[in-house]
Amino acid sequence: MNIERFRVEPGKKVDLGEWDAHQTDGLKKKEGKKLAAELVDTLNQQQEMLYARDEDAILLVLQGMDTSGKDGVIKHVVGALNPQGCQVTGFKVPTREELAHDFLWRVHRATPRRGMVGIFNRSHYEDVVVVRVDELAPESVWRRRYGLINDFERLLSLNHVHIIKLFLHISPEEQRERLQDRLVNREDQWKFKVGDLEARRDWDAYMAAYEEALGRCSTEHAPWYVIPADKKWYRNLVVSHILLRTFQDLEMEWPPLEAEAQAIETII
Repeated sequence: MNIERFRVEPGKKVDLGEWDAHQTDGLKKKEGKKLAAELVDTLNQQQEMLYARDEDAILLVLQGMDTSGKDGVIKHVVGALNPQGCQVTGFKVPTREELAHDFLWRVHRATPRRGMVGIFNRSHYEDVVVVRVDELAPESVWRRRYGLINDFERLLSLNHVHIIKLFLHISPEEQRERLQDRLVNREDQWKFKVGDLEARRDWDAYMAAYEEALGRCSTEHAPWYVIPADKKWYRNLVVSHILLRTFQDLEMEWPPLEAEAQAIETII
């Protein structure tokens, strides 16, 4: 799969209307799920090597509108990895303690150590998206944050944290269907929040906020990818390929036997 077509070029102005949320490359669901399943063993091996080497970390940032599939990616893609080497952090409304610090404080504390795969369910980008749309801070405050975010992510990359940022791009039509399902299906009603409808009414404002964040914060060391998310199975397939490519780009090898053990031939 050519994942570069999902990548936002650094410095490019983003118009999400030009990205097809319904795209599937002509694949059918059964075929796509089969292709994703074939990647699991390789992903597992790569993750185990990352953990064994303890030299690099991977940070997967998930952003998107409600119902776009952040939890689904964690369940179906990240869930295939060894949980011992994964760390999932969800960012909700900041606590009083978090608000008493700079906006990146709670995020920096949650970044993965070397050897780990960290997953952010929402992230520091809430501070240039939700904060902007809901007018929780003046423009003079949130507009400065693009540069601070780029500097922060550069700091992480210089410390061997490889960042993958995924915007799960869902259409308003598909979101309506998923919200309706949550409203009427007993097993999914716990997921339904009235606040989701309020965000839906501000759809255009959210798209504008995401477009600027994607355009201003997609860099060589921390690229943004726009993932078609109307079809859950295709979303998962694309994310699996991007994660695998990130692993492979590290060109990892298994650590050698420790020096003290190299003279041992037989265990008595």
